[in-house]
Amino acid sequence: MPGENLSREEARERGRLLTVDGYDVALDVRSAVAGGADAATFRSRTTIRFRCAEPGATSFADLLAPSVGAVTLNGRALDPAEVFDGTRIALADLAAENTLVVDAQCAYSRTGEGLHRFVDPEDGEVYLYTQYEPADSRRVFANFEQPDLKAPFTFEVTAPEGWLVLSNGAQEGPAEAGRHRFATTQPISTYITAVVAGPYHYVTDTYRRAFDGGTSPSSAAESGGGSELEIPLGALCRKGLARHFDADDIFTVTKQGLDFFHDHFDFPYPFGKYDQAFVPEYNLGAMENPGCVTFREEFIFRGKVTEASYERRANVILHEMAHMWFGDLVTMHWWDDLWLKESYADFMGSFAQVGATRFTDGWITFANRRKSWAYRADQLPSTHPITADIRDLEDAKLNFDGITYAKGASVLKQLVAYVGQDAFLEGARRYFKRHAYGNTRLADLLAVLEETSGRDLAAWSRAWLETAGVNSLTPQVTYDAQDRITELSILQEASPEQPELRPHRVAVGLYRRLDADSALVRYARAEVDVAGPRTAVPELAGVERPELVLVNDEDLTYCKTRFDEGSLATLRARLGDLTDPLARALCWAAVWGLTRDGLMPARDFLALVRQFAGAETVVGVLQSVLGQAEAALEHYVAPEYRERAARELAEGALRELRLAEPGSGHQLSWARHFAAVATTAADLQLLQGLLNGTAKIDGLAVDQELRWAFLVPLATHGVADEAAIGAELARDDTASGKRHQVRCLAARPAAEVKAAAWADVVESDALSNALVEATLSGFAQPSQRELLAPYTPRYFTVIERIWRERSIEIGMSVVRGLFPSWQVDRATLDAADAWLAERPEAAPALRRLVLEKRDDLGRALRAQACDEAAGPRP
Repeated sequence: MPGENLSREEARERGRLLTVDGYDVALDVRSAVAGGADAATFRSRTTIRFRCAEPGATSFADLLAPSVGAVTLNGRALDPAEVFDGTRIALADLAAENTLVVDAQCAYSRTGEGLHRFVDPEDGEVYLYTQYEPADSRRVFANFEQPDLKAPFTFEVTAPEGWLVLSNGAQEGPAEAGRHRFATTQPISTYITAVVAGPYHYVTDTYRRAFDGGTSPSSAAESGGGSELEIPLGALCRKGLARHFDADDIFTVTKQGLDFFHDHFDFPYPFGKYDQAFVPEYNLGAMENPGCVTFREEFIFRGKVTEASYERRANVILHEMAHMWFGDLVTMHWWDDLWLKESYADFMGSFAQVGATRFTDGWITFANRRKSWAYRADQLPSTHPITADIRDLEDAKLNFDGITYAKGASVLKQLVAYVGQDAFLEGARRYFKRHAYGNTRLADLLAVLEETSGRDLAAWSRAWLETAGVNSLTPQVTYDAQDRITELSILQEASPEQPELRPHRVAVGLYRRLDADSALVRYARAEVDVAGPRTAVPELAGVERPELVLVNDEDLTYCKTRFDEGSLATLRARLGDLTDPLARALCWAAVWGLTRDGLMPARDFLALVRQFAGAETVVGVLQSVLGQAEAALEHYVAPEYRERAARELAEGALRELRLAEPGSGHQLSWARHFAAVATTAADLQLLQGLLNGTAKIDGLAVDQELRWAFLVPLATHGVADEAAIGAELARDDTASGKRHQVRCLAARPAAEVKAAAWADVVESDALSNALVEATLSGFAQPSQRELLAPYTPRYFTVIERIWRERSIEIGMSVVRGLFPSWQVDRATLDAADAWLAERPEAAPALRRLVLEKRDDLGRALRAQACDEAAGPRP
């Protein structure tokens, strides 16, 4: 729609002209229930008070709404038909001080963008919540939708009586006739305003903290020479999930996080209350709306999960909490500097997790899982500097990626090693005090860090924040006749496309066995600053020959870790003998990187998994490695070897499943992995037996979530038919059950099934975002390559229409989910190349998505060629 995609230049000009003094937003959502099953719209009335630096100038407000009933500017009624084009409200002849009133009918969302409406199939209850980032608050109320036009907000929501209604501010007094009024917020950006409404299950607690000086909390009660901060805490979910809701654990992590950030930031939490809402059909992991944080409800666990799932939830809670300071209190001017909040929150989430909670393996998980996301994104043709060039909102939507989050966090982790933790945290404290409730750019952050560290960070910023790509670090070692190191050097390489060589602070660890039967332990270490293509490490000269050289030990820098031949041979034989869990996680991540880069045959990686994954003690690393094994089997093993590789992987998984400690998280991880790789009749029969109770594995409780995990492969291979899937839904007639059912139905191996699933997501927009995702997940089964082959050419004929007609969230899901990744061959690669060559004027964001998926396909072809060249295995 013209005008929907706001450009950076338009935002910059509007930001130059306007200063926003406040919003009053009144929403009437009684139609969510009164409108019945087909409720479509709600009333939105917004009053905006703002100033204009150039009286007489023209600007615009943003609004995506089906209809506008009235627009008034400075008491003058404007004709909506003349000033509203479906996306913007034209504002001409502005005064120095202005009041804009817009009365509109806005649409409920089924895509997770704007005000999402969900009807619980279990009990028919209706639930609402908002999700805006980067620019969907304009789907709910008229505004100036850009992050640098911050203002105080006052919300009033009229809802069905008896509903719980929350917003950023605390509710002022009891609701009257369903009308809830909320306290005016501090100045915040439009994209972090929020409303949650419905018959939610709500649990409360309180956080209290005394301060002995420093910054006085605005909401504190003064007490003698110090003060006390009291923060009301709330946690909520759908009523249907209340029996699974472990709010006590959520509050424990919340309080630990608030303690940690208050200790380190010296700036009390600035937004009053702290509600955390777990909501259905959520597109993201969570969103940092101040005072009203939203999370995907999958963080409420309906069945047994591993400790890694609790660790992940804690990390997300702390990530969002860090945003209260990095992002909400101090916000980037434009989406170019999205990293100013996301990189910091990603780093601080792990930093706080390790420093404040029971999840002390946080940096291990970060090294193995989070950084893998970054390395993948940084090797795509769409890679970009951490400080990105964001031309418009479509660009912004696609830059919530592994570079902005995990690479940025990795770079900050290295910065801490470079300037010191004390200087780093003092820089953060000055940043908050200096820019509270304002907007910043890269230069503002560098300024405070230079002040506190005494270092000139301009060169560091150019190398790490303003260039793209990832370097490889490889050890080169020579020995004398006594098997002692004569020289150890680190070779740094970059890709031809991104040739920047960077400064790295690294620890080099040397590992060996102390005797023939012992584990691999570190016996020597040196820390060095790597610069240029070759850096010597003289501290290690004269040390006895190691079996393994680990060039990024302790994970201080962001790089692809490579090995010399001797070290790689050691890992092939003894990876599981590494006693240090972080070193082991780094080695797992490194061999996965070799596999993805076509430098290690995929079957060799699978052999490492079969041989050593059973000894992995950190369950989060185990789950990550098993997921990588599944990806290697699907995409990187040469086709002629895939059937045998799948059989061997399943045999190994079943062996470890039976050997694992009964009832443990490791056993559950192996059970899910076995289901994911099961293909033979015997394996599928065992899964069916575990479902119907005729087979048992000691300690394995087959709860409802695990039942669905077993049913997916049974459906995919034609063992479970529509009746069996329907019977499972009858056991679990819930929102989660419905999503699982839709996935299983779409996974069945029949042409008519695939045609129906394709039509559901391509030809119709009736499905919600969650059911679109479930359909896509079921449709694209790599084991059904021949069945899916006709959809390869069809994909390239429909994606432009989908991008044009659907919301960006649904468009992204469908374009990614239907790309023919199942067809790893030259013809598919040529089809993608032809589409890109023939459509240079297609939307840049759409082209980026296709280009990224095309790159994944090319990588898979190279990996398969590597695997094929390795020849048959005994």
